[in-house]
Amino acid sequence: MAKRTGEKYNAIIEAAVKVIAENGYHNSQVSKIAREAGVADGTIYLYFKNKEDVLVSLFRVKMGYFTTTARQELQQLENPYEKLAKLISMHFIMLEADRNLALVLQIQLRQSDAFIRQGIATPLKDYFNIIEEVIEQGISTGVFRSDINKKLTRQIIFGAMDEVVTSWVMSQRNYKLTDQIEPVYNLLARAISTG
Repeated sequence: MAKRTGEKYNAIIEAAVKVIAENGYHNSQVSKIAREAGVADGTIYLYFKNKEDVLVSLFRVKMGYFTTTARQELQQLENPYEKLAKLISMHFIMLEADRNLALVLQIQLRQSDAFIRQGIATPLKDYFNIIEEVIEQGISTGVFRSDINKKLTRQIIFGAMDEVVTSWVMSQRNYKLTDQIEPVYNLLARAISTG
């Protein structure tokens, strides 16, 4: 199998996002992805085992980029409230900037089988760890309530962001996802604040 880097690999990942968003995962043949990427069908099999592997890899690449960037951005900040605001902001900005990616992550990935769920578990856990680190810092510095359950709080924070994005993707109305950053932050920050 070819090394999972380079121009063709990235072209296939981007093509998969577009094709799966437009056709749905089950109606997205490898040949359609290859055509969109401008490569021969067989080229895809140099990088991926099958269509499931394309979807898992797509998630790993996009989520890996997001978590790496998030860690870098959060390192620049001291205050847990600023970190929470930054995470919410980055989450919404990334998905608003690429509606096809949002569609794939929010809708198509959710209809997947056990192999795909298992494949996306590690990158998702990395994101969960980032959220939990912000919560831990807030508790240890006394700005977040000490009586909150870290795991449950992380589930609520991620779940709130996730649901807001899903509603935006599914909506018939045309509105900006980024307009939801401040209201979501205010609601979550107040819920866990000591003040």
